[in-house]
Order: sequence, then C-alpha cells, then structure tokens
Amino acid sequence: MFYDDIAAIATPPGEGGIAIIRLSGGQVIEKASKVFRPYHDGVDIRNKAGYSLTLGWIKDETGEDLDEVLLALMRAPHSYTGEDTVEIHCHGGILPARRCLEVVLHQGMRIAEPGEFTRRAFLHGRLDASQAEAVIDVIRAKSDKAMKLAVKQLSGHNSEYINTLEDRLLELNAMVEASLDFPDEVGELEYAKAEDIMLGSLAAIERLIQAGERAAIYREGIAAVICGKPNVGKSSLLNVLLKKERAIVTSIPGTTRDIIEEQLSIKGIPIRLVDTAGIRVTEDIVEKIGVERSQKVIREADLVIFLLDLGTGITAEDLAIYKEIKNRNLIILANKEDLEEKHITEDELEHYFSGVRVIWASAREDKGIKELEDRVEEMILGGALQADDLEIMVNLRQREALTRARKHLEDALQVMQTVPLDCLGVDIWGALEALGEITGKNLKEEVIDRMFTDFCIGK
Repeated sequence: MFYDDIAAIATPPGEGGIAIIRLSGGQVIEKASKVFRPYHDGVDIRNKAGYSLTLGWIKDETGEDLDEVLLALMRAPHSYTGEDTVEIHCHGGILPARRCLEVVLHQGMRIAEPGEFTRRAFLHGRLDASQAEAVIDVIRAKSDKAMKLAVKQLSGHNSEYINTLEDRLLELNAMVEASLDFPDEVGELEYAKAEDIMLGSLAAIERLIQAGERAAIYREGIAAVICGKPNVGKSSLLNVLLKKERAIVTSIPGTTRDIIEEQLSIKGIPIRLVDTAGIRVTEDIVEKIGVERSQKVIREADLVIFLLDLGTGITAEDLAIYKEIKNRNLIILANKEDLEEKHITEDELEHYFSGVRVIWASAREDKGIKELEDRVEEMILGGALQADDLEIMVNLRQREALTRARKHLEDALQVMQTVPLDCLGVDIWGALEALGEITGKNLKEEVIDRMFTDFCIGK
C-alpha cells in the first residue's frame, strides 16, 4: 500500500499565488513526463538531475495545454519522502490545482492518505518517529516559542537526547548480562555503578517529562478570562493586551453584554483571552444572559484576571465575585491607577485578598501591563525558568513511553540487590524498549497508524 505512486494537493484550498501538487513513488517521474510539456524542445525531465526546476505546461487528457507550471524534481533518496518526488507548481486557485491533480491521477496514481508523505519519510528512515511527529507541531504552532520547540524536535534535538539516554542504559544492560553470562571472568555486578547509572537516567527522564509539561503549554495554550463588575476597565485591558481596538469602551456600565474572545501570545504562551460582561445582578434580559455566559467561561478558564476599580473602591459586587473565584488561578489587577483620587489602600487589599498578589495598573496608560504579562508566565509555567531547563517538545504518546521507562527503572532500583540478575535485566530492557518507542525503533503498526491520523492530505 505504501509503495505505490501517490499524489495530492499540498497547499490549502482557495485562491493564491501558486498551488502545489506533490507526487511520490518509484514511477512518478516517468508518469509526470507523460502529462508535462517542457517549454523548450529537447528537454526530458526523465533525464534531469535531482533538485532541478523545469518550466512547461501540464497537458489535459486531449493533449491540450491545461496550465503553465514549474515542475520541481527530487530523486531518491534525497527527497522529503526518500522516494522519487515531483512537485507541480501551478497557478493558485481551486480549479487549476484540481484539474492538474486529475490529470496526474489518470496516469495510474492514487490520492495520498492523510500524512502519507511524512509516513513514507519515516518508513524510509528520512525521519524518526519523534521528528515525524514534530511536523504536525510545526504546522500547528500558535506562537514563536511553540514554533521554535517544534523545529528543534524536527531537526533531531529530542532524538539526540533520547539516544544519549539509551546509550547509558545499554551500558548498564551490558554490565548485567556480562555478570550473568560470565560470572567467573567478570565477577559480580558493580551495584554502586549500576545504581549511579539508574539514578542519572531517572533524573534525565524526569527532566524530559517536566520539559514536556512546559512545552504542552506552548503547544496547546491556555484559556484566560478577564472579569469584574461593570465599568471596571475589562474591555480597555483586552484592547491593551491585543494592541488593537477590539472591544467598545465607554463610561456607561454594562457596555459589554456578551463574551468577546480573541487569540494572542504572552511570553510565547498562546492564550485564548475572553473579555466578559460585567458581573452584577440585573433585570435586563440581554445583560442577564451575558452575565450567565461570563460565569460559565470563568468556571472553565485556566486563569482568571480579576479587575478592581481604584476609583470606586472595593464594593459588595467585588467581594461577591471574589467569593466565586478565590480558589482559581487568580491574578488581581487594581485598575485606573492614573486617577488622582484613589479609594483602595494597601491595607484593604491585604484585608480582603490576603495571600493574593495584586498588580497596580492603568489599562488606559498601559501601566502594569508588563508586570501582568510576567505574572501570567510565572503562574502558568510554575515559576521562573532555570537557565539549564530543557527546551523539548514531548507529546502524549512520548510522555506515556517516558513514564513507562521511569517505572521500569524505579522498579529495578527498588529490588536491585534482592532479585536475580536476569530479573533485573528485564526491567532495564523494558526501559530501553519504552525509550525506543519515542524514536520509532520499537513501534507497532497500529501505533504508527495513530501517529499520522491528525495530518492533512498532502503532508
């Protein structure tokens, strides 16, 4: 199935400068030559070297010119898939791309399955499993930080770390097997050295898991909600964080009657930011619906930014809202610091909101915003990052493999000097098997199938 010739449109549908039809397989150059007429007579793409471009025309079933195209040719094994690959760059638009694809398919190719080009790259050894999974992370990156982590994984950074870890465990496994098979020549296992290797490996695995938890935040992002009573400055804060006028701002309480949702990046963390309707008891039917929706998104949010109004002081409305959110991941913003007359003191903040950090700010004058962004990063990532923290992307499949490797090593450490060496070797080899799943050395067919289910056709 994965050794026949495939083709697919590799660019998004719609109008654009160009569209790309990608072909891969053992006979794609021969088949492409049958529907391609070079601009210059005497040129035959079957004789051209890899990494070459040829201008010409795609012909339809009747031999008529269909579209002027640029044909890119890459020969195995020096291509994305590791197979002969042809890319037809035609004019952008749904119809030109679809017609060019139809002409190609008539030459005995089939439509590629989702992720099949990347799957072939994995099966031909062009990418290991970790690198193949990084492709989808590159495509779906929501921030510069997520993109950076995904590209590092695609370049083999994660695999290098795993390979180093495997080398240490292979050394340990060799020690165990040598003592087991040649006790007279080698002697007993050096338990102190074996313990040192296992402890070091456990620490390395733990760093990988923790790095993966941080990276998941950069990949998936969080939901943050701005809440407070009416006219406290929620919409002004939303506009400042977005750096654009997204929400209407007036001095009339209750201007925002529904939730407003936007995507932004703070310190590289993708955030779905929601501005809510001012929370208060109201008889207005429309505003009441907005308040109910606001309460729902607040309950579902990962982070709540609660605004107080330095102009009005701390009111019963503020305290009622705080009662509902005080056990959440919470940042309190004392807004409107630009006012000359303020009606909230430090003592009041300590009395009503003891133990919660309060940021003094002015959304109107952009004061306190940098401190707010720093606090968001600190809360979401669990504190300031250390200089030697790993920057590695770890997905759920890889995390499960790491967790199993950790469990095998913990079991081995616990019984190291109380069980026969062959039993100890089982756990060490189990850890190696689990690590091998990350790079794809030990993957079952069904796991490989799941890896590529989220890919688009053409990738």
